Amino acid sequence: MPFLLQQAGVLSLMIVLSLSPCVGQDNASADTDRQLPETHPIHDDQLSTLQKLKVLPAEWLIGPYIPKENPFQPLTLRQRRAAYVRQTFGNVGAYMGRMFSAGIDQARGNHSEWGGGWEGYGLRLGSRYGQFVIKNTLHAAGNAMLGYEPRYDFCRCSGFWQRTRHAMARNFYTYNATEQEKRAAIPLYVAAFASGMLANTWFPEHRSVWKDGGYAALSQAGFGMATNWLREFSLDILQTIDKHRYPRPRN
Repeated sequence: MPFLLQQAGVLSLMIVLSLSPCVGQDNASADTDRQLPETHPIHDDQLSTLQKLKVLPAEWLIGPYIPKENPFQPLTLRQRRAAYVRQTFGNVGAYMGRMFSAGIDQARGNHSEWGGGWEGYGLRLGSRYGQFVIKNTLHAAGNAMLGYEPRYDFCRCSGFWQRTRHAMARNFYTYNATEQEKRAAIPLYVAAFASGMLANTWFPEHRSVWKDGGYAALSQAGFGMATNWLREFSLDILQTIDKHRYPRPRN
């Protein structure tokens, strides 16, 4: 199992490196037309704006999202599969988050039996990413069964604190198939709890599966709010980097 985790860590690092040179490239219009409906269905009069959004690093950085000017529309099964793939394997933010978490684990000496150096880091990175894949898979399955919305929606409001409250709260609720009624994000936390329990099976030391499950759920509460905050303000941050290239989100 340590060998498999090490290979998984190396593989995830290779994927990050392979994606990085490509993220700044502008997609061809045909490719844009093919991919955009997978994550947020559009109308003809919105196409130009979304094409501009598509060239931003936001899609590969924060995963599938609903721009604030788009209507809420339920996803087909095919679109749900595409959203799952992008959330789990197709955005750099997913890998960077796991790399950061693995670095914290290494600094704290978690799972000391894995040692240090690149070998120990590879094991911790593989463990973190494996747990992430399990959580996203279970979360996507739960959302599909209940008809819940899997994408993040930008706040249709203005003001720093209003948008911050939306980002924080969005970690604890989602929308049902009506795309209007709010529901507790039960699949998300059940998936986080289960992924923590399953990750316990490859940890080198004997620990309580219930404790690891609870820790994973609590981590989702904290880390999820931070992730949503970055998602909410990602386009604003990018606009400050290059105001000529990046359009400012509408209020």
